Amino acid sequence: MSDRLSVFKTYKLYVGGKFPRSESGRVYEVQDSKGNWLANAPLSSRKDARDAVVAARKAFGGWSGATAYNRGQVLYRVAEMLEGRREQFVREVADAEGLSKSKAAAVVEATIDRWVWYAGWTDKIAQVIGGANPVAGPYFNLSSPEPTGVVAVLAPQESSFLGLVSVVAPVIATGNTAVVIASEKAPLPALSLGEVLATSDVPGGVVNVLSGRTAEIAAPLAAHQDVNAIDLAGADGELAKELEIAAADNLKRVLRPQAVDYFETPGIDHMTAFLETKTVWHPTGSLGAAGSSY
Repeated sequence: MSDRLSVFKTYKLYVGGKFPRSESGRVYEVQDSKGNWLANAPLSSRKDARDAVVAARKAFGGWSGATAYNRGQVLYRVAEMLEGRREQFVREVADAEGLSKSKAAAVVEATIDRWVWYAGWTDKIAQVIGGANPVAGPYFNLSSPEPTGVVAVLAPQESSFLGLVSVVAPVIATGNTAVVIASEKAPLPALSLGEVLATSDVPGGVVNVLSGRTAEIAAPLAAHQDVNAIDLAGADGELAKELEIAAADNLKRVLRPQAVDYFETPGIDHMTAFLETKTVWHPTGSLGAAGSSY
């Protein structure tokens, strides 16, 4: 019999490409579906939320300015890295969601496929929702999508991995940066995802992962003047209403909670929800070469 003690994993936040502990120093117990202790997860503070917004804003210029093809390559790299750590995530998802190993494996496989699906859309979405517009007069009128900015994402509470990726991947695929609040009761797959992102060519700050009390972290994010949009996927009805009111202070885009089967092939709604449309008018003929846009 071995007297060796197990080395337990210390879960940390993922902010700005680094792995800090919560600024507050607090943690909370994460349990499996049977009430057994799994780990201590960081209990994020309002200061952690503000730090994550700063990191996301700093990363936005470089990420939104990258070519769509390059973003697709980076997202595909995430899928590659997840494939290599498949067994780890099968174990974590099984513990987090109370699934059998075979069902957890199906969740992980669907999650990897979801990254690949969105990786393929990065250089196609502009063609689908942009284009030339017919106008009366000697003008070219062209519309193209642009990312809205920093998006706060409340990950689904029940689908701790597939649901998480299903709401995060479309945000960054379209050039936005994200501050993600992991599932409160099952945050471990999300915190481990931060480790994958850090080794997958995703620039630091593009995705920032916080864990803790959803309502406590979401409140400062909804009211933050430098957050441009918020996805309320992981909020219940009462919390969603409170956050939507707080978000109105600076006219954030708000995506309300929806009943979603995350195993279904997603449409493009989660991508278009966080895109702005830029329209350019350019004169033709004798009017000269100067153009304008709004």
